[in-house]
Amino acid sequence: MHKRTTHVEFTLKYEPLPPKKRVAAYARVSSEKDEATHSLSAQISYFNGLIAAHPDWEFVEIFADQGLTGTKENRPEFQRMLTACREGKIDVILAKSITRFARNTVTLLETVRELKGLGIDVYFEEQRLHTLSSIGELLLTALAAQAQEESRIASENQKWRIRRKYEKGEPVTGNALGYRLVDGTFWIDEEEEQTVKRIFCMYLSGMGRIAIAKKLNEEGVSTRLGKAKWHPSSIYTILTNEKYRGDLQLQKTYITDYISKKQEKNHGKRPVYQVRNAHDAIVDRNEFSEVQEERNRRAAKYYANPCTNRYPFTGLIRCGKCSHNFRRRIMNAGTKYAKPGWECGTYLTFGKEHCDAQQIPEDILTAETRKVLGVEELTEEILHEQIIEIVIPEKNVMIYRFRDGSEQRVEWQNRSRRDSWTPDMRERARQQTKKRLEGKKKC
Repeated sequence: MHKRTTHVEFTLKYEPLPPKKRVAAYARVSSEKDEATHSLSAQISYFNGLIAAHPDWEFVEIFADQGLTGTKENRPEFQRMLTACREGKIDVILAKSITRFARNTVTLLETVRELKGLGIDVYFEEQRLHTLSSIGELLLTALAAQAQEESRIASENQKWRIRRKYEKGEPVTGNALGYRLVDGTFWIDEEEEQTVKRIFCMYLSGMGRIAIAKKLNEEGVSTRLGKAKWHPSSIYTILTNEKYRGDLQLQKTYITDYISKKQEKNHGKRPVYQVRNAHDAIVDRNEFSEVQEERNRRAAKYYANPCTNRYPFTGLIRCGKCSHNFRRRIMNAGTKYAKPGWECGTYLTFGKEHCDAQQIPEDILTAETRKVLGVEELTEEILHEQIIEIVIPEKNVMIYRFRDGSEQRVEWQNRSRRDSWTPDMRERARQQTKKRLEGKKKC
């Protein structure tokens, strides 16, 4: 009799391990001072260590904003983190506290609710609060409101301190070229003082803001903050700054509210405080007045007709060489030969050696565009409805790019400069060159 053998088959069933949570962290400081920078580094280091200590967490990234308040919605790293969340790359966000995440209650709740809808938890360590918990939003609303009120009180206190200083004639901040603010008083920096004097001298010698900026850049003259390039706007700021004649004008700008932190120019909504002979002058009053008179004279000549500086082609013409936009400019302004044209912004600001794109006379630009669009009258509305951009890749060529995805290449011709110049225009150019050369010798 044989024994009956029973075969039993076993199937091993492996349970998959739960997926790791993808964890990121957000850190922020609202100042760029050394101690704040150290605080930001400490936050980043702490979060790196915390995430690494959890084996069930997968490190994503530390998002960190510096020098931005928690009330602003346009924090670049904060927005980049939200984009990563919307793309499904994050499960949990760690933050030191609610105030590091946002001080604006509305912004905070809108963000947390969006993340909650995406299934993303935000953990505020200081408050020990998970936003996905049952009582998370209730506590969050109360705590955020408290944080926003603290921000309002701090803002009002700061405004009060600034107003008291203004009433005493004391500046709050100062970064003017040629000066250093020490204990509420401007002291002259002798090296930068010479640059300021040269700028005033060059302007009175006949040079414009673009020419002055170009010359300083060519010579490698340092700006106040050590930036690489001078711009016409920075030359304008120096030429119109009352500090250089020894005076102070306080509260030129103001912060609209503590939430947006938007800075606006003061056109009478706040008191303006004038302080005469507040510190040593770099430019004497007569020379400063001469510069302002010259500015007004040039403005009357070049901008006789008030305008908004926006034209139908504004923002549409792009240089194919440097990618900057073309700007409108009046050639031979103030004469009967005045003629509008469009030139590359890089060429206008820094000269031909940086971009040698060709100027386009406005009458030719308008005529060619009417032909391309098949219209008798050209308006800004028609232009922007049909054209995305007009690219200038090379001399006498325009490429029209339309909103339907098509392109059209146009070649145009212009009279040579030699043929278009009159004897009066040549004489005027000779006189301007002579005056400019005399001014260079003087400065």
